[in-house]
Amino acid sequence: MHEPYVSFLLYAAFVVANAGLLIGLSHLAAPRRPTPSKLAPYESGMPPLGDAHERFSVKFYLVAMLFIVFDIETVFLIPWAVIYFGGADGTPGTGGTGMGFLLAEMLVFLAILFVGYVYVWKRGAFEWN
Repeated sequence: MHEPYVSFLLYAAFVVANAGLLIGLSHLAAPRRPTPSKLAPYESGMPPLGDAHERFSVKFYLVAMLFIVFDIETVFLIPWAVIYFGGADGTPGTGGTGMGFLLAEMLVFLAILFVGYVYVWKRGAFEWN
């Protein structure tokens, strides 16, 4: 009798071996016709300006992190809306007990999100200059 993890390890090894085989075969079988235009860097259809290793302003990273934070926080609204409006079994209007608490919990979450948004706005993180 096999242990449960042995079959999992066999499946994982099979997947890794197939992935390696397919990547290796595609690398060997791919046609190679390098031209200067194919070897040139490509940046949105425009020739690149400057060096790729120049320093960026902290504003770029700040905007990216703020986007990730606010984007992930708003993604939490989707499961909440499914449960609140569709109930646990998916039928609309069958929320049952605790729906008032669920609404209050989401309103507190949105209030915290709004306070964070106003804080970042007042600190000038959205100003590009």
